[in-house]
Amino acid sequence: MELNNIIAQLPYSKPFLFVDELLQVDENGITGTYTYKEDLDFYKGHFKDNPVTPGVILTETMAQIGMVCLGIFLLKEKFNKDTVVAFTSADMQFLKAVYPNEKVTVTSQKLFFRFGKLKCDVVMKNEAGQEVCKGILSGMITTKL
Repeated sequence: MELNNIIAQLPYSKPFLFVDELLQVDENGITGTYTYKEDLDFYKGHFKDNPVTPGVILTETMAQIGMVCLGIFLLKEKFNKDTVVAFTSADMQFLKAVYPNEKVTVTSQKLFFRFGKLKCDVVMKNEAGQEVCKGILSGMITTKL
């Protein structure tokens, strides 16, 4: 499956799409990038005079790249417009702040994918290669009702 095709199948659009590029994907994991543009709306109110990317947005970015994109790849031809990769849980550690205009790289390793459940070990690094957050994300594959 072509990497751009995975992004095209995501159920998100701007301003809630947090995937710029996928660098690699295989049966065991995925790597992708995103740059937090300084004009994103949440920066206007998240720490006056010193905007920082909210942890919930970092988590969402990791889920979109590390779980949903990987889930689309793993499902391959079984993925369609009625398929949903639903986020179910996260156990996150936040290690460094991420500021406007920072590019991050998300790497996810599949822990398991069975019975419609996907669990991944996901790490986000900044351009200096430093871990900014990491965690275990889980989701499930379902269909729209």
